[in-house]
This record gives sequence, structure tokens and C-alpha cells, in this order.
Amino acid sequence: MNSERVLEFGGKRVNPDIRKLSDMKDVIYDINWLKTTADFDLYYMYRDLALTGEDSSRIMDQGLRYDITVIPPQNLGREFIKTAGHYHPLIKGTPYTYPEVYEVLEGMAHYLLQKCEDGEIVDIIMIDAAKGDKVIVPPNYGHVTINPSENELKMANWVSRNFSSIYRPYKKNGGAAYFELNDGQIIQNENYSQIPDIRYLKPINISKIGFDKSKNMYSLIEDLQQLNYLNKPQDYGWLWDLVVKKQ
Repeated sequence: MNSERVLEFGGKRVNPDIRKLSDMKDVIYDINWLKTTADFDLYYMYRDLALTGEDSSRIMDQGLRYDITVIPPQNLGREFIKTAGHYHPLIKGTPYTYPEVYEVLEGMAHYLLQKCEDGEIVDIIMIDAAKGDKVIVPPNYGHVTINPSENELKMANWVSRNFSSIYRPYKKNGGAAYFELNDGQIIQNENYSQIPDIRYLKPINISKIGFDKSKNMYSLIEDLQQLNYLNKPQDYGWLWDLVVKKQ
């Protein structure tokens, strides 16, 4: 393991799960570049983090997980570096999938969200986020994170620990509904038959659920009840209306 990629967190040295180019071959825009490029590390995922043993127990008891992902600046041929893209499963007995919340710790990020209903993409959102911004991925949206800058992107997330992500729809369609190229273009993925235009929304700080741009999101460890929407989104219709319509 490259010692430069070991994360110091809570007095522990944490090794990452590594996403490699070969893991992403089905979702890359620039196929010609992919054919001539050797495999290499793309980004690094540090999962299930806690600063103390007490914090770890509290996080587990709430059915949550705190992660950090580091995405170095890199071009994937003509495309900016990005995550693989995935959806979350439905929560049993509800029409909601599990949501997720991100915070940019360093750098900048473009979060590309897409909502699928009956096999069709019905909504696409792009959110441009900088250091300190929080971004909620609402229920029923898949998502990709893009690093569109020359600086390393470091982001944290809170998410339910009660599911596994679903990558197959992104792989099947060759990626998200749009690709963000490093020349400034945003190109439609031709594997999708009909897709709506992108809606550009801003990050949102919602004091009612503990969001403050100047405050690190890990501090919610002091009141994890504020993250109840991650496991019970069916009780937070007001929040999803706010996130999707006014973000």
C-alpha cells in the first residue's frame, strides 16, 4: 500500500479501498483513450470511520456510516475524473431509496444526480460544490461525483449502513446520462434514449438538520438524530421538496 494514501483518522492509520481504471471501463466516455491506457488508481475510499471507539458505537447503533473519499485531479482522456456512479435500493415497504449526504472537505466537486422512473430518466441535477458545502442526494436519485479542477477533491459522506450500492444501471448504459468533458462541454450519453436537460442547483445549508457551511459535518456525531432521514426518508417529505426544488 502506498503510504501516501494511508489516512490518519482518530489516531488510526486507515488503508483505502481503491477504485482503478479497470473497474470503470464500462462508464468511460473516451473509449479510444481507454484502449491505449494502462490500468492505474483513480480514487480512494476510506469507509466506516470514527474518531473514537465511543463514536464508532454510536454510529453503529444509529445504523449509519461515515466515509471519506479522495479523488486526485486527473483526466480520463477527454473527460474529467469521476466516480463510477450508482443507485441505492428501495427501503422495504416504501417508495423511497436510501438518500446520502456529502460534504466537500477540500477542492471542488460537481455532483451529477439522475432520477429514474419506470426505466426512464425523468430529472437530472448538477450541483457545483466548494469547500464546506453540503449536498444531499435525495431518495430515488443515482449519482456521480466529478472532480473538475486541478486540485485534489476530498469529500466526506454520511449514509445508512443497511444497504449495498447498485452499479449495474450505470454500467449497462455506459455511464451517467451526461458526460462532463475537460474542454467545458457537457455531452449527452447516446445510450439513453430520451433525457431531460440538466437543472443546475446550488448546495443548501439547512439548519434544521444541522447543516452549517462553517461547521464540519462529522460534528453531527453529537446529535445523530439529525441524520434520521438517511434511514427513514419516508418521514421527511418536506426535506426532499426543499432539496430538489430549491437547492
